[in-house]
Amino acid sequence: QEQLVESGGGLVQPGDSLRLSCVASGVALDRFAMLWFRQAPGKEREGVSCISSSDGTTVYADSVKGRFTISKDNAKSTVYLQMNSLKPEDTAIYYCATDFLLYCAGWTISNYGSWGQGTQVTVSA
Repeated sequence: QEQLVESGGGLVQPGDSLRLSCVASGVALDRFAMLWFRQAPGKEREGVSCISSSDGTTVYADSVKGRFTISKDNAKSTVYLQMNSLKPEDTAIYYCATDFLLYCAGWTISNYGSWGQGTQVTVSA
């Protein structure tokens, strides 16, 4: 049974950095693309970044391009989201997810996908 567990969130000031981790138990990261989503208060969940399974191709939302970096360690079954130059508008609950696809194919997770429980990121002065 797969399980995704995020960690690394917290309260930071604008301009600071955070690194989120997602331990993906029971999910072969060399076979399935992994994604990060976020949901801010009162807003819909949005896709942030994706990393494909085999060639490590990455995709980013325009809002985070150039500031966030997704990476993974297959041996540790862990996906990371390095977030730099954080802004107040980055405040959200961040979730990792997979739809068990080989490649990044948009920001939709089907009913067959899997989600973590989320980790809170708050950016405030």
